[in-house]
Amino acid sequence: MFKSTFSILCLCGIFVSSCGLQSGAETTTTTVDSMQDYTVQKTDAEWQSQLSEDEYRVLRQKGTERPYTSEYETLWDSGTYVCKGCGAELFTSDTKFDAGCGWPSFYQSINKSAVKEIVDTSHGMTRTEVVCAACGGHLGHVFTDGYGQPTGLRYCINGVSLGFKKK
Repeated sequence: MFKSTFSILCLCGIFVSSCGLQSGAETTTTTVDSMQDYTVQKTDAEWQSQLSEDEYRVLRQKGTERPYTSEYETLWDSGTYVCKGCGAELFTSDTKFDAGCGWPSFYQSINKSAVKEIVDTSHGMTRTEVVCAACGGHLGHVFTDGYGQPTGLRYCINGVSLGFKKK
């Protein structure tokens, strides 16, 4: 009797521990990927001192800004959109279009190596996350819904993760 009760308690302990580990893994997926993959590397404290609270939440913790709140959603000036975290050039105004989604949208990045695309299975769905290839900052997601012509891609980008260099 004692052995079977002890065994059941051990199994319950393992189950509870596994749930805790799984929960921790979910937390890990909501932060920036391993920094070894990026040329721009800073400590968490350096990012926090450089970025505003909203910029940090989006770029470093993979947050999302509210739709229709970005100054860049309705900006149609000629120029280059850069990463707010490291200044890397990401998109040009020539590829920007109004997708009606509430976030700045582009049909392609400035070049193939400017952004990195990562499978994102958070929130019970599968999407393609877009991060800055230089610093790993979360930018948004890319969708293959056909809106962005001529590529059919819609890079839906958080404006708070962008800066703008006017032409």
